[in-house]
Amino acid sequence: MNRWLVVLGAIIVQVNIGAVYAWSLFNQPLAETFGWAREDVVITFSITIAVSAFTTIFAGKLQDKIGPRWVATAGGFLLAAGLLLTSQATTLIEIYLSYGVLAGAGIGMVYVCPLSACVKWFPDKRGLISGIAVGGFGLGGLIFQPVIRFFITNYGVSDTFLYLAIIYFILVIIGAQLLRNPPSEKANDALASNNQVKRNEAKQFSTKEMLRTYPFYLFWFMFLFGSMAGLMVISFAVDIGVDVFQLDVAKAANAVMVIALFNASGRIVLGNLSDHIGRINTLRLIYILTAATLIYMSVGILNYPMFLITTSLMGFCFGGYLAVYPSVTADYYGTKNMGINYGFMYQAYGISSFAGTFILSFFPFSQAFIVAGVLCIVALVMSTFIVTPEKHRRVNFSVKQVDEV
Repeated sequence: MNRWLVVLGAIIVQVNIGAVYAWSLFNQPLAETFGWAREDVVITFSITIAVSAFTTIFAGKLQDKIGPRWVATAGGFLLAAGLLLTSQATTLIEIYLSYGVLAGAGIGMVYVCPLSACVKWFPDKRGLISGIAVGGFGLGGLIFQPVIRFFITNYGVSDTFLYLAIIYFILVIIGAQLLRNPPSEKANDALASNNQVKRNEAKQFSTKEMLRTYPFYLFWFMFLFGSMAGLMVISFAVDIGVDVFQLDVAKAANAVMVIALFNASGRIVLGNLSDHIGRINTLRLIYILTAATLIYMSVGILNYPMFLITTSLMGFCFGGYLAVYPSVTADYYGTKNMGINYGFMYQAYGISSFAGTFILSFFPFSQAFIVAGVLCIVALVMSTFIVTPEKHRRVNFSVKQVDEV
């Protein structure tokens, strides 16, 4: 099988599940239609991200055993079912359960499959391929924005979920059929052509073995701090433009499109860069850029051009985190259990969707930027303690061996 067909399938499914980033388009229409508080509707997005991240653990383990095609297909069914039920929902609890939990679980099942498959097919280009795969996820919100706006305007918010369920179901199922794990001999040939990758693949860690190594926890918290900083700006970009940069809502809203473009490009560019200068060096560069941008947003000159520049940089760096960490997981812990291992790593991203909001509940934007910037500097320092993990072996002595000693 041509391995680029796997990449095509990955892009198709990721663009569709990535439409979750366009959830903000539903907030006001749902609030107006059913008389709900907008703040209560917004919670749906956080539930969806958290559930999807948690689901990657189980989906990753399952796809390691039975392959990505069947797991992604099942995820497509769950996503469509969740949206169908959402189209019939009349209470917030029903929205939380149908979209947040059920559709969120479908997104999590689909998300981990193309990442794991692509990394296995391209051991020589892990950063680039991870970037392309998750780049589709980043573009999903941008591509589906006009589609969602059209449906809401012409058919109402509830029916929009019905039509999206049909679209997602068809395209995700089609894309899922292209997802395959490589035959072992194909993977070995690719590994043999790259000595560095061959050395990295010498040890395949089970999840238990990975969790016994301290580099995993360094990576996990580094991932948490970086993605939290990115989501803090991305999720509240319009509010930041109005409250911090003193812009009107129309100008501040322009950042949404700009962030989506730079988010997607950052995944590809920084993922590819990590193949050439190394994962750790790329992460250090991203953390430096993130910290500097956040500190500037707190103490620098604030105007419309700088608003677009700083939010673009934050989107660019955020995309880099999501592109590099799958490759980090494969490099340090092997590809055999890549699905479930990255599922555990990905929990940092799931928690980050709440962490930024938690910080903002205690601090205004300018102070929250400083806090997030300092945490990125902490992540930068943590990167200096990363070493190649070693498996912890248990030594068992028999009674006869003890007697001989």
